Amino acid sequence: MLRISRDAFGDDVARLRLEGQVTGPWVEELRGACSQATNGTRGVDGLVLDLSGVSFIDSEGVGLFRDLAALGVTCVNCSPFAAEQLKGVVDVDG
Repeated sequence: MLRISRDAFGDDVARLRLEGQVTGPWVEELRGACSQATNGTRGVDGLVLDLSGVSFIDSEGVGLFRDLAALGVTCVNCSPFAAEQLKGVVDVDG
């Protein structure tokens, strides 16, 4: 299960806080939430993902984070375990 919460962060940046596992059907749910969070008014480079509550990421999830990183999405507050899963895929900011 994956919980996705939108935090108020500013006019130019959307912030999504993730809690749970980025696996299976939740990967596409997250992809849709990222698209919706940017609401067509800004690119995904105006999107920050708070990964502090993420406990596991499967290979599909890693692929999604790779795609999002290539588009300029910023990941923050990654746990050591999730950071290891994303090692070499995304730059994780403290």
